[in-house]
Amino acid sequence: MGGVVSGILIVSVVIAVGYFAARLRILGPEVQGALTRTAYYVTNPALLFTVVAGSDIRAALGTDAPLALLSAAIVGLLYWLASFLFFRRPAAETAVGAMASSYANANNIGIPVSLYAVGTAQHVAPVLLVQLLVMAPFYLTVLGLVSGRKISWKKMLLQPFGNPMIIASALGVAVALTGWTAPDLLQKPIDMLAGGAVPMVLLAFGLSLAGRAPLQKDDGRTETLVATFFKIAGMPLTVWVLGRFVFGLEGQHLLASVIMAALPTAQNVFLFASPYGRGMTVARDVILCTTVLSVVALLAVAWLVG
Repeated sequence: MGGVVSGILIVSVVIAVGYFAARLRILGPEVQGALTRTAYYVTNPALLFTVVAGSDIRAALGTDAPLALLSAAIVGLLYWLASFLFFRRPAAETAVGAMASSYANANNIGIPVSLYAVGTAQHVAPVLLVQLLVMAPFYLTVLGLVSGRKISWKKMLLQPFGNPMIIASALGVAVALTGWTAPDLLQKPIDMLAGGAVPMVLLAFGLSLAGRAPLQKDDGRTETLVATFFKIAGMPLTVWVLGRFVFGLEGQHLLASVIMAALPTAQNVFLFASPYGRGMTVARDVILCTTVLSVVALLAVAWLVG
């Protein structure tokens, strides 16, 4: 447990540096955008490639991917049920809330947290693949249908293959399965870029936390709180039950899976909701609330599961 707590505290300190840099106006909003784009297109793919290439991909995909998909489906359905019985919100807003309840920030926060907390980030790739290849197309389809927008099936099918995380993961899978070793002239620059991924992402994340006021009156406060509860408490509990009693996981593997489930909601949820103009406030507030509460959730996971 000590290693997990130390890892979470290290990550929290770097996030706090970014937050106070924004509050003190040392770094402006344009820096956050630049850091985020650089991490998304350059450093995170480099890190993800190195992690996946050096991992046991058959074992990871054999348990982590089905576990991630099944747990996300269960939590998403629970939110749909709560909306149907209590909120009675339109289908588009309900879809955004369900996505916010189950779509983890695996690529940005998941990599550094997993890397520092359990010593490996190999469990990030299966979760990321499930979210980008299954969950994102599903929810985008639902939003398109209920919002009356025309769906470009070609664009939707090709979208994952233009994602740098998917490309990096696919290349890493190919290297892991074939056992090919990249020459130093290629691998060394990749390692250097990968080394900048964690601090860059955490600083950008800290910058993004400054100056936001969530849970405003008449802005879907109840839906936000329910979605936050499902993501921070319901998702980790679901993964622990499934992982322990259905998939037979234990030790570090089980801990890593539950940590992935306790991650905050990904910013992609807000990005997906924005073009349709539905559920944007709930998406934004859930992202912020889960980000703040995820530190407590991760510490609880380390104490209970570690």
